[in-house]
Amino acid sequence: MAAFQQRIQQKFDSAVRDYEALHRWSVEHLDQFWAEIWEIAGIRASVPFTQVIDDPKRMPGAKWFNGARLNFAENLLRFSDDRVALISANESGVRSRLTYGQLQLQVGALAAGMRSLGIGPSSRVAGFVPNISETVIAMLAATSIGAVWSSSSPDFGIDAVLDRFNQIQPEILVTADAYWFKGKEIDCLARANEIANRIDSIKTIVVIGYASSKPDLSGFSKSARHFSDLTEKPAALEFAQLPFDHPVYIMYSSGTTGLPKCMVQGPGVLLNHLKELILHTDLRRDDTIFYFTTCGWMMWNWLVSSLAIGSRIVLFDGNPFHPDPAVLLELAEKESISIFGTSAKYLSALEGAGVIPRDRFNLSSLRTILSTGSPLSRESYQYVYQKIKSDVQLSSISGGTDLNGCFALGNPMLPVFEGELQSRGLGMAVEVWDDSGKSVCREKGELVCTRAFPSMPLFFWNDADGQKYHRAYFDMFPGIWRHGDFAEITEHNGMVIYGRSDATLNPGGVRIGTADLYRVIETFPEIEDSVVIGQEWENDQRVILFVKMKNGTLSEDIKKQISKKIRDTISPRHVPAFIFQTPDVPYTRNLKKVELAVKRTVQNEPVTNRDALVNPECLEYFKNIPELQK
Repeated sequence: MAAFQQRIQQKFDSAVRDYEALHRWSVEHLDQFWAEIWEIAGIRASVPFTQVIDDPKRMPGAKWFNGARLNFAENLLRFSDDRVALISANESGVRSRLTYGQLQLQVGALAAGMRSLGIGPSSRVAGFVPNISETVIAMLAATSIGAVWSSSSPDFGIDAVLDRFNQIQPEILVTADAYWFKGKEIDCLARANEIANRIDSIKTIVVIGYASSKPDLSGFSKSARHFSDLTEKPAALEFAQLPFDHPVYIMYSSGTTGLPKCMVQGPGVLLNHLKELILHTDLRRDDTIFYFTTCGWMMWNWLVSSLAIGSRIVLFDGNPFHPDPAVLLELAEKESISIFGTSAKYLSALEGAGVIPRDRFNLSSLRTILSTGSPLSRESYQYVYQKIKSDVQLSSISGGTDLNGCFALGNPMLPVFEGELQSRGLGMAVEVWDDSGKSVCREKGELVCTRAFPSMPLFFWNDADGQKYHRAYFDMFPGIWRHGDFAEITEHNGMVIYGRSDATLNPGGVRIGTADLYRVIETFPEIEDSVVIGQEWENDQRVILFVKMKNGTLSEDIKKQISKKIRDTISPRHVPAFIFQTPDVPYTRNLKKVELAVKRTVQNEPVTNRDALVNPECLEYFKNIPELQK
């Protein structure tokens, strides 16, 4: 980051003397900035671009890198040596390694196999897959041809997978025979067969032998092939050269309140990833990077882009608390992980389990901890620095599947302030606006982006007139990306994310993020988890709090303590009208708390696509609570 700042000083503007000036320059000179990122990232293109961007103020619809022809997979496969590319680990401690040279050979072989199955540019290849090396190979093989890759984790229910893949009509379904969770081998073949049978477009199922080398394929109704058979015959890599707006990925919204949106993304995702990895994360070829993720979360796509830098990538399949709550930290020690990525939920659960990693593991290689998925509490900042490592860079990062990247994230040049994301991302014209559309600092408001960026979705699938795309981001402020986060720019020019705008509490017309209340509730040692909603009531809104106790029952005394602390530390108007004990709190499979699903259930509104939740059965508790019925 410091070297890049000096580069910009010398080449364009000597006044760029600190990060805030660099960020300002990057959004005021988008064409020059992204051309520099293209160069430092070493983007390979068979035909150079003639124009970086046609109109940075046109959203949606700005055209990026006109004239360029390139291939996404080619840019991830620029290395072919004997250095380790992928380390695949599971909860049982089994690990395998694949070098960059071996990776190229397998991708070339599988791409030839896919071509023989009729896959070409713009074909869709869907993965119902665990987070293993073969999944990365399948994605690279598909995109080398110019096909579009879309994946879902095998722990998704069948209906959740169908809600996604049925919309995009893939021709190939890639699956594994099984995956592991909490020590159990969980079969995938029967569910993959049902998925294939219910999607007419799927012609072939490609099965990865994960639990066994040659799984039995006789149970499939459609044509099925072994992954190993398709990769055993060497074939030269061929990279289809395509324009910059050619689709690469189809990503999905969580779909907890409706059918998931299908967001089509192009090579701009890689350009943005490399900006974030090279500059904001300071990732280098000698680093080992890990992110705890499934293949149904955009952090998997972000992690895999590290191949373009030549780093070692650690993949993990399984439960992060089996057989021990510190299994991932043991992995960090054994593989000398330097960049360790996880979720805010994982860090709080690790603290709750009483794990003190600094006393158990040698984490001398660990330089950076990344956290996303939900706001990181002040208590988790303290836990990381006191119980994990005192000289680590803790980067809370925030963005989304929509942009397959970050709006605010870490910065190796800046200090870490407890409770804050360090900086807004370079090239991202991020501001916080009040309801009237005025840009504000040190005030809470809507997180917006006022200029185009290259990883914006190209379009939404099955959205010919663009109305779904427009409604998703541009309804509130025409021509301005409204992300749906309630946020604040701090005195340090960092950011605080208070939660989703649609879950923001608004009693008496005063908006407050749910993260404010969670920070208070997390100080109570008796409480394991909580979820808070605003219920519409008598032309206003009242706050309803649900808590999950670690042990025992919720007493009237604890309720009074909670109310008093909220009154004293936030405001009287945000004291809950009711506090209930709940057996569980709903989360998506990417460990995001789902306040809106609870709110809809309380208000007797439908919650669609319940299979997107890891524990949908817990929503039954929130139905027909007598005190909350009008």
